[in-house]
Amino acid sequence: MRSRSQYVRCGAFSLIELLTVIGIIAILAGLLFPVFATARGKAREITCVSNLRQIGMAIRMYAQDYDELYPWAVDPTDKFTPQIWNPFPFFRDQIPGMPLLHEVLQPYVKSAELFRCPADTGYDIEDFTGEPLDARPTSYRKFGTSYNFRTEIAFRGMRESGFQQPASINVMMDAAGHWHGGLLFDRMRYSVLHGDGHTKSLSRSQLEILWSNPL
Repeated sequence: MRSRSQYVRCGAFSLIELLTVIGIIAILAGLLFPVFATARGKAREITCVSNLRQIGMAIRMYAQDYDELYPWAVDPTDKFTPQIWNPFPFFRDQIPGMPLLHEVLQPYVKSAELFRCPADTGYDIEDFTGEPLDARPTSYRKFGTSYNFRTEIAFRGMRESGFQQPASINVMMDAAGHWHGGLLFDRMRYSVLHGDGHTKSLSRSQLEILWSNPL
């Protein structure tokens, strides 16, 4: 007959067995963590694209109330670094009297949260101008929006039907490309609202092409 101590020894793990199990768990965690991180990042990107689609609908409702005109408004980069418009003094001089776009659209959206990208971690340098701007801890918490506006649309008094190629125009986009991608140029990605109302996630080079398209 076995003693009680023999039963205990038979039911226990040895040190080598415990280390083997821990090692296997560590390997599995290392394999699965990038998958979970990628899935979480993709979910945030999808939410961001959805936000912009709904903002596009709000812009359309605004235009219906104002003779098809896009909102006469600016984004935080225009408001707080107006020097980016120094080459266009006529546009720059309008900025002090212009409201922020997300404020103008508030009557047309269900919640201010629509202007928050879940991937928003803020920024210190504006992506497209290189100007310093403190958008910490997040752009949404600092300014009330995670998105930038192609303000030239407002300056030029554009209407919905006025674009030459609506599908090839960027109207709104993430304020920073590293939120959905990386810090390097070729890793940046942006959720973008186009002039025809469709939204899409684009690389930095794809967005640059839209920026270069004339209104």
